[in-house]
Amino acid sequence: MKQILVLEHMPSQNPGIFRELAAARGVAFTEVDLHAGETSPDPAGFDGLWVMGGSMNVWDEAEYPWLRAEKELIREAVVERGLPFFGICLGHQLLADALGGAVRATEDFEIGVHDVTPTAAGVEHALLARLPRPTRWVNVHRAEVSRAPAEATILAQSELCANHAMQVGDAAYSVQFHPEVCEHTVAAWLQIPGIPEALVSLLGPGGVEDFSREVEAQRMQHNRAAARLFDNWLDLVY
Repeated sequence: MKQILVLEHMPSQNPGIFRELAAARGVAFTEVDLHAGETSPDPAGFDGLWVMGGSMNVWDEAEYPWLRAEKELIREAVVERGLPFFGICLGHQLLADALGGAVRATEDFEIGVHDVTPTAAGVEHALLARLPRPTRWVNVHRAEVSRAPAEATILAQSELCANHAMQVGDAAYSVQFHPEVCEHTVAAWLQIPGIPEALVSLLGPGGVEDFSREVEAQRMQHNRAAARLFDNWLDLVY
């Protein structure tokens, strides 16, 4: 059984549907909530590292000082140990920041279900094999990777975001979208202090309800795509 360390930044930003998918594939997750004050074990004792999303930004180190140690852990795991890696949303951005890329706030935010298409480098890439083109993925982000690490290959994009998926080195992959969404995810996101108000300010009256309905309408198709993405990642790194 593969043992994967999962770094979380709040309870609602968890592996979601991947918990079920992992159990079916003989993969065990060890989940650590850094924002709650939990300490990460040494990644050397694991077969892989996942880094999940969060409402904070990569530059919020003064408010969340544990981000510094997390970036160092990511750098060690990916660069020094070559550990298989998967990052989602903030995890995608942390991978870029930790390895010399850059992340910035953007006014071209994506909140809802958006089409994501392969880049020229991603068309034949095994990570995206047998996925619909475009694939409709759930997105909630107001920051994006503005410069990928020097050794990165950008695999997917949307109309508003030029880096929706990337590979760094031999075994590190990350995505800006949220493939982990399950039946409880959106409700949990809406329990995060300040998130409902922020969504209303961005989407307008009724926007939160529209977002929730849109995600639920796409969820079964979304979960099938997530299962394919998970299988592809496992086949690539193990």
